[in-house]
Amino acid sequence: MFIPVLIASLISLINAAALVSRSQSYPLSQPAVLGPKTRLTIGNKVIAPDGFERSATLVDGVFPGPLIAAQKGDKFAIEVVNELHDESMFMSTSVHWHGLYQNGTNYADGASSVTQCPIAQNHSSLHTFSAPNQAGTYWYHSHYSVQYCDGLRGPLVIYDPHDPLAHMYDIDDASTVVTLSDWYHTVATVLRYVIGNTASSSLINGLGRYAGGPMSALAVINVEQGKRYRMRLISMSCDPNFQFSIDGHNLTIIEADGELTVPLVVDQLQIFAGQRYSVVLVADKPVDNYWIRNLPNTANASYEGGTNSAILRYKGARKVEPATVNTAPTNPLAETNLHALINPGAPGIPEYGKADINLNLEVSVVAGIFYVNNVTFKPPTVPVLLQILSGAQEPSQLLPNGSVIVLDANKVVELTLSTTGPGGPHPIHLHGHSFDVVQSAGNSTLNYVNPVRRDVVSAGSPGQQVVIRWVTDNSGPWFLHCHIDWHLEAGLAVVMAESPSDTRAHLNHMPHAWDQLCPTFDSLTPSQLGGGGLKSYEEAANISTLLYPPPPLPSMK
Repeated sequence: MFIPVLIASLISLINAAALVSRSQSYPLSQPAVLGPKTRLTIGNKVIAPDGFERSATLVDGVFPGPLIAAQKGDKFAIEVVNELHDESMFMSTSVHWHGLYQNGTNYADGASSVTQCPIAQNHSSLHTFSAPNQAGTYWYHSHYSVQYCDGLRGPLVIYDPHDPLAHMYDIDDASTVVTLSDWYHTVATVLRYVIGNTASSSLINGLGRYAGGPMSALAVINVEQGKRYRMRLISMSCDPNFQFSIDGHNLTIIEADGELTVPLVVDQLQIFAGQRYSVVLVADKPVDNYWIRNLPNTANASYEGGTNSAILRYKGARKVEPATVNTAPTNPLAETNLHALINPGAPGIPEYGKADINLNLEVSVVAGIFYVNNVTFKPPTVPVLLQILSGAQEPSQLLPNGSVIVLDANKVVELTLSTTGPGGPHPIHLHGHSFDVVQSAGNSTLNYVNPVRRDVVSAGSPGQQVVIRWVTDNSGPWFLHCHIDWHLEAGLAVVMAESPSDTRAHLNHMPHAWDQLCPTFDSLTPSQLGGGGLKSYEEAANISTLLYPPPPLPSMK
């Protein structure tokens, strides 16, 4: 018992040191890094990442949560401990490991209402899984209602000691992981009732400023002239997409969402909620400070007063804010220019509509509620996986009715998704798989030969469509949803149930603790669930007149 306590004490000391350094204007010290076998303690703490103090839902007391770093082939054993106590926010939780396939361990995917019930307050859950053939940039976040908007989000990286593109960079460590996020001054349990709410600020590595706010500390990324850095960009956004660039520097993209790409040079890239890019930054400019820019697609967003910004600081430069000037991009990223490096090519017959299963989904919106093929997703009280393990196999047997699409095993699926109405562009994420983007939104060409392979794709503007392909080689229910968390809450989701009749046999040993999650959660009283109740709705009414109806209890997503 002594060793875990000692480790926990050391981690808390490291975290405390990181917090102390955040209050100063000098660069952050190296943040705490956790291994693949670790514990995440989910709790509440008052923080002020942009100078505005608010209570937040955090992992180990920090935002973003600590980096989980593993080597390719490592086995994961992550205990999620729920110590939430702030009743204004949700007090149950779940954690999803975004981008990891969970092949054979669907029950560890962390998606509330799909693969598990939430973890109740003062309880814990051990997530044991492996990602044998995966390496790259991932992240973890709450998958319970809109909880990750309150702060439960952090990076996860699987390093490949035999990375075929390792010759392109010198440095790839915790200091080159760059998290991009939106931040809200009002708790998500209130904002989830507001149709079309807007973030208060954008944070880079957990620091930023808001319009009209104090000159709060900005994140500093330190480089040395002549060295090459693999910057792992992670959008942990709840809503906006970002235009990311670094003054005076090109960026060479070598990875999208855990999949290596043919190297592509850009001077700006658009990154949607849930997406990741590895970019090689060559520090070959004069020793100085340079603005890192991360502009959200929100009204009136600017770089005024250091908002939506961080600092790239060369070794030897003065510790001052940059004076570099923003210039219009001449070579921005076009998704169609990205090509998978390893085994390129979409599966199946290379012709539109010639997959084994051809799906068409149309997203619409009425009064802020989203519909997929005219059905809005309402989280079932019994998780879809538990329904399947209890004998439900057919779409007519699976809840929520009309939101579960049953797919046969080992088939090529081609999904065409289009949107109408406001709220886009929607970043669409599929659990359990990467997919080939045969047609990018806003582009008329179909590429079956060497499209980008990823796990979040923009559905574009109304009237546009995106076409993706994958193979149903991972039995179990997998969420397909918009990664704008407010839109997921408002129904923009379906469940892809792959070969339900095979699911029990496909799953590794089901942990007994998983069976206990639902009875424990189902026994909670409204006050034990948290979420502010009617008070949250009244607060929302003080913010806006455009409101969703108040649900009787917190939802389970």
